[in-house]
Amino acid sequence: MVPPTKITRTAMLVWGVGVGSYMLTVFLRSSLSVAGLLAQDRFGINASQLATFTMLQLLVYTALQVPAGLAVDRFGPRRLLIGGITVLALAQVGFALASTYPAALLARVFTGAGDAVIFMSVLRLVNSWFPTMRVPLFTQITGFLGQLGAMSATVPVTLLLRSAGWTTTFLAPAFLGLVFVGLLAAFVRDTPEHRNRSGTPISRRHITGTLREVWGRTGTRLGFWVHFSCTFSGNFFVLLWGYPYLVEAQHVDPINAGLMLTCITLVAVLVAPLVGQFVAHRPFHRSTLVLATLGFQMTAWAAVLLWPGTAPLWLLGVLAAAMGTCAPVSMIGFDYARTSNPADQQGSATGVINQGGFIATIVSVLTVGLILDALTPAGQPHTAEAFGWAMSFQFVPWVIGTAQVVRYRVRSRNEFRDRDVDAYERFRRGDLSVDWNLSVRPPEPGR
Repeated sequence: MVPPTKITRTAMLVWGVGVGSYMLTVFLRSSLSVAGLLAQDRFGINASQLATFTMLQLLVYTALQVPAGLAVDRFGPRRLLIGGITVLALAQVGFALASTYPAALLARVFTGAGDAVIFMSVLRLVNSWFPTMRVPLFTQITGFLGQLGAMSATVPVTLLLRSAGWTTTFLAPAFLGLVFVGLLAAFVRDTPEHRNRSGTPISRRHITGTLREVWGRTGTRLGFWVHFSCTFSGNFFVLLWGYPYLVEAQHVDPINAGLMLTCITLVAVLVAPLVGQFVAHRPFHRSTLVLATLGFQMTAWAAVLLWPGTAPLWLLGVLAAAMGTCAPVSMIGFDYARTSNPADQQGSATGVINQGGFIATIVSVLTVGLILDALTPAGQPHTAEAFGWAMSFQFVPWVIGTAQVVRYRVRSRNEFRDRDVDAYERFRRGDLSVDWNLSVRPPEPGR
């Protein structure tokens, strides 16, 4: 398929409907973030059981990333979007009506299953409908518009829970899902040339061969560790533990705590276009931006955790800015999927890379819950000290992920230089005509 040379109205319509479905998906995924304490009362559960809601949802989401990527390559993004939103809407109905903990858990399983195919399908639409130089920018815009769904799942959901109750709050978005099913069916096309575009039939040989090729590329591995390192802290903070941490450990007013979570998303919205432009015009330095942002986030968390007593609001604001900045920077991982894999394997590569951040998120969500329960007597509220130890766990995946980013950054650059020193130097200086994609393929046998 020849990349488009300009942005058309049809491209904007297709993308708009797709990104709208992603915004709804993020809202449904994040709506439990400010309802955690109410969920504990509704279902009579402790912190570890509450964490299981998010952990199980993310576990299903993560486990389905590679199958979902293969499915996008096989069946195209349009069909996957329609199916995913349908599953999400039905799961939301089940969660709204659930009166027992097992029933609610089952609903969140299907929420994770529907969620698994949405983001990568929208990214495939971006890659198919926009000119190559505009793809990084629109990838970032897709990400930050999706985060508006997280923003609407903080203060508005808090107020709606108080006024309308659990069932109405969680049931209303399910009807919006049905609306998007109709919009996707009516307006979305896989490519400018095809309404539905099918790929190579799936077989065991095809699956194993594709995954071996995708993971064999250094760029894919670099993207995986970028997403692993940058994503998990903001995810587990916004999805579950941020609100209880701010209210119980930092003694922030519940409304202000919701505003703090909103601030994380707002920063992501403001930073995302800047990251997109940087990636488009300075692709050689993508990993440099990743490492700088990780340093900012780790420093902010260290300052908050080491602050004697309750951290001042300005420092919590800096922390929110650090987590918000990491969200769009984590999207650089998907740019590595685009530039290091052929078009017919980008869904699979995106799925592999997307697993990174959510594996780290699952481990963090569960570990924080276990540490809190271990350090808190049964029936007692969590203390600031318990939260301090629990939140300190983040430095374990940060150290692992950062070391791997450095490792594969060096390897990818060495591979490029070994193939063509002149092209490497021109690309390092900003010559965007150099074919970076060809440079990161693994060495041929015997070389």
